[in-house]
Amino acid sequence: MSASTFVESPTARVALHVRVLLGAVTVLGPGKVELLTHIRETGSISEAARKMEMSYQRAWRHVKLMNELFPESLVISTRGGAVRGGASLTELGGKVLTAYAELRGELDSTIKKHQKKLLKLLEA
Repeated sequence: MSASTFVESPTARVALHVRVLLGAVTVLGPGKVELLTHIRETGSISEAARKMEMSYQRAWRHVKLMNELFPESLVISTRGGAVRGGASLTELGGKVLTAYAELRGELDSTIKKHQKKLLKLLEA
């Protein structure tokens, strides 16, 4: 059975998922980076969670974990109530997003440069 049995028109590519681990715990990865990005854009953990189709509780757990594992909090939040609460990235949170994006850019560039050799082997 060939691969085309499952996918009519497969496009071969090399994909890399970057995660920062502390022991077995994922401190930072694509999902947490997306969450931080949405928090920065929306000013809200709940809105960021909605954009990701994630429960608020799960989003809050991710934020709490990142805040506890980095030397300083990445996200600060204020409670809602009569006056809407909010959330924003700290200076460190912004630096973390920038550093992750730079790393991804370098890795994507390296993959693009070298993937042709590997992918040609699929044609053999």
